Amino acid sequence: GYVGGSDWTHKGAAVDYLCMPKNPDWNYKYTNGTSTYKGYVFGAEYETYYDNIGIGKSHHNYDVPCVVCRTVGSTSVLIVPGKTKCEKSWTKQYTGYLMSGYYGHEAASQYICVDKDAEAIPDSSANKNGKLLYPVEARCGSLKCPPYYEGRELACVVCTKG
Repeated sequence: GYVGGSDWTHKGAAVDYLCMPKNPDWNYKYTNGTSTYKGYVFGAEYETYYDNIGIGKSHHNYDVPCVVCRTVGSTSVLIVPGKTKCEKSWTKQYTGYLMSGYYGHEAASQYICVDKDAEAIPDSSANKNGKLLYPVEARCGSLKCPPYYEGRELACVVCTKG
């Protein structure tokens, strides 16, 4: 897959790195086109021009690949962005939409997978704000399009393995 995450210049950038699959799935409901009020996922690049580390200058500004590893005997829980099904031998807990804080907010946030059939607390619509969740859309560039599409909300699935 591809390493993805929030843009480094966004004040409300999500704090974690994601392993984006090369062949994403989409939920039944989505919109094409970008929107102002969403979180964003971008691809990741190496910034190694001035660093004398193993990957070195030859990879400077190159996109970053990823894999997911499992330790034998451990219980694993994995949020898979851009997918609606788990790999064989994994158990699907639920499918949903990738969400995060708004990229323009001051506070950092995290990507989470919110069930596509999410519920709400009854009588709780007072607009008190606090910690906020926005749908996350793909942004093309270092995140390859296709298979991703600019502005399309990202699906996710939560998988477990015992």
